[in-house]
Amino acid sequence: MGDIENLPDDVGQLKHLVWDYYQQISQLQDRVALLQSALYAPKSEKSKDLFQGILPLPLVRTAEAKPVEVPVVEIPAHTRAKRGRKPLPDHLPRIDIVHDLPDDQKVCGCGACLKRIGEEVSEKLDYVPAVMQVERHIRPKYACPSCDGEEGMPVVRIAPMPPQIIPKGMATPSLLAQVVTAKFVDAMPFYRQTKQFARLGVEIPRHSMSGWAMAVAKALEPLHALFRAEIRSGPVINMDETTLQVLKEPGRPDTSTSYLWLFRGGNPDRPTVVYRYDPTRSGSVPKEYLGEYKGYIQTDGYAGYQALGESDDII
Repeated sequence: MGDIENLPDDVGQLKHLVWDYYQQISQLQDRVALLQSALYAPKSEKSKDLFQGILPLPLVRTAEAKPVEVPVVEIPAHTRAKRGRKPLPDHLPRIDIVHDLPDDQKVCGCGACLKRIGEEVSEKLDYVPAVMQVERHIRPKYACPSCDGEEGMPVVRIAPMPPQIIPKGMATPSLLAQVVTAKFVDAMPFYRQTKQFARLGVEIPRHSMSGWAMAVAKALEPLHALFRAEIRSGPVINMDETTLQVLKEPGRPDTSTSYLWLFRGGNPDRPTVVYRYDPTRSGSVPKEYLGEYKGYIQTDGYAGYQALGESDDII
């Protein structure tokens, strides 16, 4: 930029000088970008044409050069939001812990008792660890003191147990929901859950949790039927499939490739998504799942989907 002692004192000339250097920097940046492209781009993209049009940089104008019109950009005033910690959610329960002065410090030096004029509140987020407990379902038994069921009634009467997801099982619906959610939503394997429950003082083998998960899946079959009907009720269905490896599957080696199919459809504002396992990638899988569906289907170019387009009711 030259000797600082030789800079002009006129503000207008200084602006023109700065504008000239700004243009020079822009040209330098363009040259650097083109050179980097020539050095690091794929071989097929390197060409002498990259350097066509790059002229030598013009000499920097001196302070006595003819003034040019410099654009002026005005930046309106603005306010910046104050940074800080986000407030804790309002739906969380609050527990008040009061830290008060001792009684002997509530007396002023003049002898008058201090008067409460307000309070300062600071909120801290607390965590309550999980607690294992045992539900005792007590069913009183009744018997007639006058006869032994001579009137054709049962000798002993007792209220039935409420419906259970796993009859005679020890797991409550809450425990089953925790195990299944941790496994399939939080990706927590059963053996890790076993360690977590052990820290809470309960031993639950992972084969028990595996059996629970299959029982829950069986109990949820009616919901799956509703999901399938909901998916087929919409105007468009998205489909895809991905590979999956299943261990200890009856009749198949552990190295076999299986597939997890995805179906998404229903109400566009609130779509339903279903995952379905199948050992094959046959086109009969989506065809069987769709049934009598009529509408649009969006898939990739896999040939297994082509059979769906043969129907006049499917686009």
